[in-house]
Amino acid sequence: MGKFSNLFGSSSDIEKNLEDLYVPIFQMKMGLSASEAKGTFRDILKHEKEKSEKEGTSKLPQNFGDIMLEQESTNEEMRSMLAKKRQEGVRDEDIRWWWNMHDLEKRIMVAFGDVMKLAVYKKLREEDGLSEREAMRRLRKALPIFGNPEDTTHTAGEDRPLPFELKDRIEVYVEKRTKTDQEKLKKDLAESSSFNALIRKEMKNGNI
Repeated sequence: MGKFSNLFGSSSDIEKNLEDLYVPIFQMKMGLSASEAKGTFRDILKHEKEKSEKEGTSKLPQNFGDIMLEQESTNEEMRSMLAKKRQEGVRDEDIRWWWNMHDLEKRIMVAFGDVMKLAVYKKLREEDGLSEREAMRRLRKALPIFGNPEDTTHTAGEDRPLPFELKDRIEVYVEKRTKTDQEKLKKDLAESSSFNALIRKEMKNGNI
């Protein structure tokens, strides 16, 4: 996913193409009808547009990733921020991939991830009858969790959130292993404290 902003000029074009992308995914992943999926997407889009305007990110240039990298050598604040990301394994191409995206595209991607996490959590709680704590433990084993790596509110160490800039690389890695190495992937996850811990181990080993 990504890079509609490189293909379509206006915000309305991006919104339409995001809808075309996500509505079928909502149908498939959440078992919604076409009209339900469209309504869900449009509710999320409206909410994220309001947040984008309120937080002042709606006007970010569409080459913001390139600008960040250009400023890294001269802007101390930017250098400090990117240094923290690089400590988590983020590369130049990851910064470009994430930050050159249209703000709405990033926000919808994050919101979709939150919807999927909530769906998995609800299933673990309601269908599997797990406690809140066990459901969260299982959720963290089932999916990579993205966010601010410095946020240790719920997790610490290798289980901490992964930076969003790594999302594409991680998805490529998971898709590849699911197709070629699924049983070993399951075993590796079973032996890891979380999906994030496995990802960090694989990054250190040069596999991601």
